[in-house]
Amino acid sequence: MHPIKTFPPISSKLPHAGTTIFTVMSELANQHSAINLSQGFPDFNCSEKLISLVNKYMLMGKNQYAPMQGLLPLREKIAVKTNELYGATYNPADEITITAGGTQALYTAITAVVHKGDEVIVLEPAYDSYIPAIQLSGGIPVYVGLKPPLYKIDWEQVQRVITSNTKLIILNSPHNPTGTVFSKEDIFQLIKITENKNIFILSDEVYEHIIFDNHPHESVCKYPELRARSFVVFSFGKTYHTTGWKIGYCLAPKELTVEFRKVHQFITFCTNTPIQWALNDFIEEKNNYLCLHKFYEEKRDLFVKLINDSKFKFIPAKGTYFQLLSFDGLTDEKDTDFAMRITKDYGVASVPVSVFYHDKADYKMLRFCFAKEAVTLEKAAERIRGI
Repeated sequence: MHPIKTFPPISSKLPHAGTTIFTVMSELANQHSAINLSQGFPDFNCSEKLISLVNKYMLMGKNQYAPMQGLLPLREKIAVKTNELYGATYNPADEITITAGGTQALYTAITAVVHKGDEVIVLEPAYDSYIPAIQLSGGIPVYVGLKPPLYKIDWEQVQRVITSNTKLIILNSPHNPTGTVFSKEDIFQLIKITENKNIFILSDEVYEHIIFDNHPHESVCKYPELRARSFVVFSFGKTYHTTGWKIGYCLAPKELTVEFRKVHQFITFCTNTPIQWALNDFIEEKNNYLCLHKFYEEKRDLFVKLINDSKFKFIPAKGTYFQLLSFDGLTDEKDTDFAMRITKDYGVASVPVSVFYHDKADYKMLRFCFAKEAVTLEKAAERIRGI
């Protein structure tokens, strides 16, 4: 009898990583027929015209590889849009790259510049893809915590954690999960802290068009001192209600884009061709993104009005399509346990904010997505008021 073949033991490169909270909560919502306000996606469809454009280019035969860096006409239109919005000039040929979603762009940028032993400053709570990308590149995450209720950045703390090994600072505004946005003062502090230092910036701006109450988007693109050292990441999926299409782009100076594309070509090589052609047409209709903040502000206002007499406490989100609700004083349960219990017992799913901290700091906060139809928000709010 032949011995049973065994395989070498696997040494995990991400030993502490499990299934993402978004998958966990969405599966739990499905199991209990709960209203899913956990994962950040709309429950309404995108533009019929946009779907027709994708279909049009599929039928035209635009189904083979796109150029590695993305379709040039689309990159040219992104350059025009960026200049109009932020007064920034990017060369479409060598400073704009189309990617398979914002997350791929973030991973690519981190991989392009972070070497073994490099330190990367991360502001927490943070989107869950940042840390694994740093670790897979051999980098060392350095954490700066943001605390409720305002989640303001302590720039003195940021200054204190900078060392000669600091290679990158990762920023996110509008901020997921807290719904806060950068102020001009934040930008000025960032300029001051990075001046004369060999530090790159990765600015996650996928919610650029979802800012409320007449606040401007303080993109790092607007500031030459920051633009010269920054990768700036955007998402068509967030803007056009097509999160499942996974298409975004990265802006960066030529020298950084060279390194970005070296990595990009070996991750996806290129991005979905017919969708790029469709976006090339659709991006010309500017109101689709210029009016997006009004669309989502109405949803935010409806949601907070509907839950105003609940037992939760909150400050209305300033951006993104997420609203944080505090249950401090309502129960002593951990936020992870409470989120799961209300999914099962009350039929509404959220995301516990502690999962966005490396040390699982629990400030009794849950994140709810309001990128939903009014009828969905009304049903969810009724259940939230019953908690």
